[in-house]
Amino acid sequence: MSELVDAGRLEIAAVNSDLSWGPLSALPGHPLIWVLIASELAVFGLALLGFAGARTRDPLGFAVAQDSLDRLAGTINTVILLTSGLFAALANAAAQDGLRGRARIFLGVAGALGIAFLTVKGFEYAAEFAAGTDIDSHPFFTLYFLITGFHALHVVLGLIVLAIVAKRAAPAAVETGTAFWHMVDLVWVLVFPCLYLLR
Repeated sequence: MSELVDAGRLEIAAVNSDLSWGPLSALPGHPLIWVLIASELAVFGLALLGFAGARTRDPLGFAVAQDSLDRLAGTINTVILLTSGLFAALANAAAQDGLRGRARIFLGVAGALGIAFLTVKGFEYAAEFAAGTDIDSHPFFTLYFLITGFHALHVVLGLIVLAIVAKRAAPAAVETGTAFWHMVDLVWVLVFPCLYLLR
């Protein structure tokens, strides 16, 4: 009987928790992560709009500067982050199934791929600096370094989040942490074509 009462209390607590967050309750992970994700997407969206606006003022200069970027490195990093996102999703599925050991392994692979992304980006930055390109070279590069640097910072934060949630690999924590990691993936999927490919 006491088990039924406890189960009932848990259900009531879950329902009350869901109602208090409104539509955010239907999303995976803790609702506050979605407030953070929405705000981060807004910041990156505004940055990309600013980039597009600046490009309209100097399309030729932006095209010439864009041609100096390493598209292969950008493509490799896109594949790395998307693959990392796959392992984050696998970690979430494993955690939801109660397979904490497997979830930790998948989170570790996702994190290792995040480190690989930062390594490729680091080599890319080093080559750009060696060629004499820096944040003051042209408005294109000012925005390029600000946007990609801000994204790299989010990758670092995402790695910290993945490491924290991997410690216990609790389903709700993994779901919340991987939601943040998927935001990092999504932002790069938008940043890569805008900065490297679109004219």
